[in-house]
Amino acid sequence: MKSVAVLISDNLLPDAENSRVDRFELEEEMSKLVPAFADNGMKLDEVRWREASGRAPDYDAMLPLFVWDYFEGNAAAFCREMARTSQLTRLYNNLDVINWNSDKAYLDELAKLGAPVLETVTLERVTRAGVAKAFEITNADKLVIKPQTGGGAWRQVLFHKDDVFPDTSRLPPAAALVQPFLPSVQDEGEYSFVYFGGQFSHACVKRPGAGDYRVQSIYGGTEKTYTPTAGERQSAEDILDVLDIVPLYARVDLLRGPDGQLRLIELELIEPYLYLPHAEGEGGENKGAQRLAGALLKGLGSPDPIPVPVYKTSPLYKT
Repeated sequence: MKSVAVLISDNLLPDAENSRVDRFELEEEMSKLVPAFADNGMKLDEVRWREASGRAPDYDAMLPLFVWDYFEGNAAAFCREMARTSQLTRLYNNLDVINWNSDKAYLDELAKLGAPVLETVTLERVTRAGVAKAFEITNADKLVIKPQTGGGAWRQVLFHKDDVFPDTSRLPPAAALVQPFLPSVQDEGEYSFVYFGGQFSHACVKRPGAGDYRVQSIYGGTEKTYTPTAGERQSAEDILDVLDIVPLYARVDLLRGPDGQLRLIELELIEPYLYLPHAEGEGGENKGAQRLAGALLKGLGSPDPIPVPVYKTSPLYKT
C-alpha cells in the first residue's frame, strides 16, 4: 500500500490555541478522502507542513491541501520547505506550480495570454495614491483590495471611493491586487469548478452571508451544488488550457462580469478547499474523492515527475 500525506497548517491541529473556526472543512474532506484513497490502495495521513521534509521519505507523495497559514507571513518558509520536500518525494502540485501560484501576480500573466481574468491592478504596497489610480484605471466606484500572497479573504478590504481610507492594520501588509467589485458576487454568487487530472469533477456556487461580500464559511458564506453549462465549463477549461502542465488538482474561481461572461478571480493550485460535498456520494464513495485518488494513483504509476527545484523560472505556459 502506498502512503500519501495531506499537509496541514498548525492552526488546523486539534489542540491549536488559534484553531480556525473552519477546521470542520478539514474533517469533512478527510472523511471522504481517507476511505477513497484506501479503496485505491493508498493510506492517507495528516502531516504538519513544517515537518514535511523531515517526514517525506516515509511517503510516496505529499499534497499541501490544507496549508491554511502559509500566506500569513509564512510564504517564504513554506516555499523553502516545499523545495526541500520535492527532492525527497513527489509533491502535488509540483514545486514550480506552488511557487508560481503562491504569488497572485500570475493573474496578470494569464490575462496577457488571453485568459478571461477580472481586471486587476497590482500595487507594490497599498497607498492612497495607488488606490486612487486603481479607481481611475478600472472606472469602478468600489474596489476589492487583497494581498498578492493571500487566501481566505485574509487582510482583504472592500473599499468604496467615498469611504474613509482603511487603517493599515486592515490592509494587505505588502504587495496587493486591486480589482473592481462585482455586484454579481452578492446577486448570483461566486462559482468554483473543480478539476482532477485535468478532468472536470464538480462545481458549486458560493454566496456571502447577509450584508457581506465574502463567500468563505468563516464569514457566513454558504454553497450550493451547481451544474455548469457547456459554455461555462469551456470558460474554465480555456483558462487551464493556457498552462503547459496538467495539475493533479485545480479549482477555478469565477465571477460573472458586467458583460455576462465569467471572469477568473483566482486559480487555486496549492491549498484549495475542494468542496467535495458537491460531488455525488458520501464517505469513500464520493466521486470527487475517488477521482482525486484515481488521478494521483495514475501519476504515481508514471515515471518520476519530480523537477529539479527552480524558483519562479520554469515555464508554465504553452508557447
